[in-house]
Amino acid sequence: MILGLSRSWSVAGFCASALLVMPLLALLLEALTPDDAVFGHLMATVLPSYIRNSVLLIFWVSIGALLLALPCAWLMARCEFALRRYLQWALLLPLAMPGYIVAYVYTDLLDYAGPVQRALRAVFGWDSPQDYVFPDIRTLGGAACMLALVLFPYIYLLARTAFVEQSLHLAQASRIMGCSPWQSFWRLSLPMARPALAVGVALVAMETAADFATVSYFAVPTLTTAVYDTWLGYGNLTAAAKLSAIILLVVFLLIGIERFERRKQQLFQKPTAHQPQDLYRLSPMQTLLALGFCGAVLCFAFVLPFGILLSYAVKYFAQSWDARFWQLSVNSLSLALLTSAICLGLALLFMFVRRISPRASDALPSRLASLGYALPGTVLAIGVLIPLTWLDFGLNHLADWLGFKGPGLFFTGSVVALIFAFCVRFVAIAIGSVESSYKRISPSLDRVSVTLGQRPRQLLTRVHLPLLAKGLFAGALLVFIESMKELPAALLLRPIGFENLATFAFQYVSDEKLEYGALAAIVIVLVGLVPLIYLNRSLEQQR
Repeated sequence: MILGLSRSWSVAGFCASALLVMPLLALLLEALTPDDAVFGHLMATVLPSYIRNSVLLIFWVSIGALLLALPCAWLMARCEFALRRYLQWALLLPLAMPGYIVAYVYTDLLDYAGPVQRALRAVFGWDSPQDYVFPDIRTLGGAACMLALVLFPYIYLLARTAFVEQSLHLAQASRIMGCSPWQSFWRLSLPMARPALAVGVALVAMETAADFATVSYFAVPTLTTAVYDTWLGYGNLTAAAKLSAIILLVVFLLIGIERFERRKQQLFQKPTAHQPQDLYRLSPMQTLLALGFCGAVLCFAFVLPFGILLSYAVKYFAQSWDARFWQLSVNSLSLALLTSAICLGLALLFMFVRRISPRASDALPSRLASLGYALPGTVLAIGVLIPLTWLDFGLNHLADWLGFKGPGLFFTGSVVALIFAFCVRFVAIAIGSVESSYKRISPSLDRVSVTLGQRPRQLLTRVHLPLLAKGLFAGALLVFIESMKELPAALLLRPIGFENLATFAFQYVSDEKLEYGALAAIVIVLVGLVPLIYLNRSLEQQR
């Protein structure tokens, strides 16, 4: 820590964090305003069903993701069989698939006019829907299945890590005592991995609570769709803010559960790397079953949707590859690059002040700024609209008072609102990456630099930045990818006539014409694969 830190660095950190936390505070203030007719009408009519659907969706997605992730995580961590090395990273790929894309693909496959039901009618001679019973995918259960397919890797990754890091001596003791692999899993590994599983389930639940596109496509009314409809349908910001506050309550409850469970994690034995001879060797029949289950999960969650998407993109390439596609790509790229640069600069400011300041209060800005990541996209959009609307009105009133022509909707009517929202949501990712990199830099380097007469700015540019380069790149990459994929905030905050790849693809999904937006969706998926490859390489280097 450096006692000679200029107060201006701390002030800059607090001002930046205040700006980033402003949407959350504005949202809460707006939600506390007196009740209005729209929200009262919603409470009396549809709000209970919205809440019930949201709770049921979170429950079933969590259960489904857990059932998919647990067997895969155990097999990858504690068993030895053919193709295991490739499957253990391939099972992360579904995270790159947007849920609404998977929902469209399976709706197209399983609807009455889809190839599956057509084939069944041809084989069994059925003539009408009254001749057979086939589950309807456009239901809450169907939405839960789609979300579970794309979200289970959150639990899989954490569970696999927990199983790998469990002490080898305990596993050997269970073998000596005659436990079968199933008994060892049920009595030993699963109870020890419970905190990690709770964290994974909480993450899945938060992503489910934040989902808008999938439930909107399936016409399942939840709190997120209610926020969207209340703002665009009724134009009522206060009612939308009140609904957003309910979602926030659910999200922060889930975060509290996750933090509570993480506090229980204590490591009493140093984990040892599992060598092939330490793993359970599966018999040929068991290997076949393991490959069948893991392969089926990977196929249904990624390979099949991606293959169909790729076929659409190839078939309709001529109609998609045009000047508009290039403009969409430029819009997405520009937004993502600007957001990455701003988030990286803010994260560097927060963590530099936190590292070299002797004041405990200077750790507060980074923590406040990280709150935005917990905001679902629709909630974030409403939170951003409120203060930016105030600013727009204030600027126009000031211009009128001074006798000038007002700037109009300078903030809410331009990409400024989008960039601000993306920064509020994703700066936490950059902060986490920079913080992790700072932990690898010895504090003795700071003391040596001060002894040699380096000022804080020189310490940052000459010492820290070269050592932080890898972490900065990783943080920028992750923010870039998330900005490319973000949909709900983009739908609510985009200026009139502005589209990016995410909103373009979703528009075609909503119109049942994904084939024309398949190329844009392919780009989003391929870009989303980059951090997964990076994550896998990092995990392999730690083994």
